[in-house]
Amino acid sequence: MIELTVKLETLLDRSEKNMGSGIHPVVKESALEMVKRAYQEGIFVQISAGYRSMEEQAKLYGQGRLGYIYDGKNYSDLSKPRVTNAMPGQSYHNYGLAIDYFIVSDDGKNAIWTVDAKWRRVAAIGKSLGFAWGGDWSSFKDYPHLDMTGGLTYSQLKAGTKPRLISKVNGTTPPAKQVESVVKDTPAKDSGNQTIKSIQRTLNGRYRTKIDVDGYYGPNTKKALIKGFQTELNKQYGAKIKVDGIWGPQTKAASPNVREGAEGNITYILQASLYLEGHDPHGMDGIFGSGTEIAVKSFQRANGLSADGIAGENTFAKLFG
Repeated sequence: MIELTVKLETLLDRSEKNMGSGIHPVVKESALEMVKRAYQEGIFVQISAGYRSMEEQAKLYGQGRLGYIYDGKNYSDLSKPRVTNAMPGQSYHNYGLAIDYFIVSDDGKNAIWTVDAKWRRVAAIGKSLGFAWGGDWSSFKDYPHLDMTGGLTYSQLKAGTKPRLISKVNGTTPPAKQVESVVKDTPAKDSGNQTIKSIQRTLNGRYRTKIDVDGYYGPNTKKALIKGFQTELNKQYGAKIKVDGIWGPQTKAASPNVREGAEGNITYILQASLYLEGHDPHGMDGIFGSGTEIAVKSFQRANGLSADGIAGENTFAKLFG
């Protein structure tokens, strides 16, 4: 009997259903793209969970706990083991910013939970799309978990702050109601993020990069940032590197350590890059203050780096690489 290989459409349909309607559109788009890219490499992956309501979180938290009450209801269930330490509001799933995944068998009928090379490759694909992986956590490692938080804490999210996530699938942020896996519509003339437009104008003015001022973060804007960074390295440090907008070993080796108190164009490029990666420094004035330090630490944590608040070659490599 010939064993049929599971179809990509099947994995995408299952994954979309499991993520639920409350999932953030950028998280959804990125998750489905991860499934597609893994499939191209012969790895069959499926999203098992996405948005989780507060009540669903309470039900999970109540497993193995006596007398747990949430919103006036008893969610205690001693018949099941404890599976989480996250109370309602203390999981990024509750805000549609996290997913879980697993590998499926070639025929798509069985879940495979072994954390092997294939599992880690899927995590790497997810990280390239902007996710942080639970397998990189230092204390409790949650291997199925991927999240995309925009640098926001649970407290900020509970207070109603909305994350500003930028898709790395096609370099744009889908509108709030966008649920398709690919954004096909051409942006209206007056659409686009105004802060990104300001960054693009600054890059054009300082470095003659001639990129479109459209308010969308794509490969051309990223290349312009790298060109600006390379120009400043040559100007300020005599690096003598080629200004080509391509991140490589020479540019990485020439990267300085930028920390609190620094001022100038390199600090501005750092602030702009952090903003574009979803970690708002709350000001792009070329002055490394507390807001920039918080954003650097947030970005470092999200990318598995030591969160020391100092932007060095490894931090710049994650921003530009």
